Amino acid sequence: MDDQTPARFKRVLLKLSGEALMGDRDYGLSPEIVERVAKEIKTVIDMGVEVCVVIGGGNIFRGVSGAAQGMDRATADYMGMLATVINALAMQNALESAGVTTRVQSAIPMASICEPYIRRRAMRHMEKGRVVIFAAGTGNPFFTTDSAAALRASEMQCNALLKATKVDGVYDSDPAKNKDAKRYDRLSYLDVLAQDLQVMDASAISLARQSRIPIVVFSIFEHGAFASVMQGKGKFTIVE
Repeated sequence: MDDQTPARFKRVLLKLSGEALMGDRDYGLSPEIVERVAKEIKTVIDMGVEVCVVIGGGNIFRGVSGAAQGMDRATADYMGMLATVINALAMQNALESAGVTTRVQSAIPMASICEPYIRRRAMRHMEKGRVVIFAAGTGNPFFTTDSAAALRASEMQCNALLKATKVDGVYDSDPAKNKDAKRYDRLSYLDVLAQDLQVMDASAISLARQSRIPIVVFSIFEHGAFASVMQGKGKFTIVE
């Protein structure tokens, strides 16, 4: 990474899936992965970028799978939201261990462990160079953490939404199953919706399009990828 290259964006939201934090485990958190992601975020903060984060909860509990097993969907989704709070607290601990001041704001009030989500307070934290982790999704069942990421990116007036995944961009089919899968460098929001490309769910794509926030898809498993993408380098797909 070239430290002299300025960052392309001033304020970004990083969307992490819960599965990205599992590492080689079947469920739960990998301390090594959480620590490495925290260091990647610190590198970007040191570039002068304001960063906020939304983390999924699929490594602990996924509402859709709970509902598929006969559980009430709303109850299952609330359980999934609580899982995101666990992930957010773990990431906060890792970031502060790396020397980055961090705040967790939950859409479901939990006064004993984190702040409630207050938009203006979150923006002020970011202006002061703190990382804000938004937990508990939107606070409502039937909405994914992808939708929460697009919503918070819009509310925070972010310049980009960075979707950290297991692959280095958007492909026309699963590259793990199809070695001839084609990777896209650039797509429009309508391309993603029309081709049903599994970038984020349709409501998240639509909200990003409405707010004119580009979505950048990259691999969190490549060391230094977050900072490289911020400089317009490395492999990624941009949806705009």
